Amino acid sequence: MPVKLLMFIGNLWAPFRGAGIKIVKVSDDYRLMEVEMKLKWSNKNYVGTHFGGSMYAMTDPFYMMMLINILGPQYVVWDKAAKIEFKKPGKGTIRVRFELGEEEILAIKEKADDLGKYVFDKSVDIKNESDEVIATVVKTLYVRRRCD
Repeated sequence: MPVKLLMFIGNLWAPFRGAGIKIVKVSDDYRLMEVEMKLKWSNKNYVGTHFGGSMYAMTDPFYMMMLINILGPQYVVWDKAAKIEFKKPGKGTIRVRFELGEEEILAIKEKADDLGKYVFDKSVDIKNESDEVIATVVKTLYVRRRCD
């Protein structure tokens, strides 16, 4: 999918829009994505900080989408599981930066090809405006080469 179309559709998608999640950057090669969420009434929890479900949602599909676009149609990519560890309350605008390096991508392809499928964990930090880590999300991803 073209980057501009992904950003347009992603930023209009109801779950993201309702939570105030915004895709702010996608590199042309899909190896970098940045997402942010401002604290507002629709994503506050009972104590006035970012709702944990919205914090998780801002990390949910991005590694999967990046790998689908990087690896191409000859691979199947799924989010398989996730866990989140909250470290500090989220206030103000929070951000996530997703990155996949060349060596990492080659290793994923090689393992998926050699093993038939490859299931692995990839972590990402959610940071506040002071660049402090407020939560870490570990995504479990599934990649295999299509056999059809």
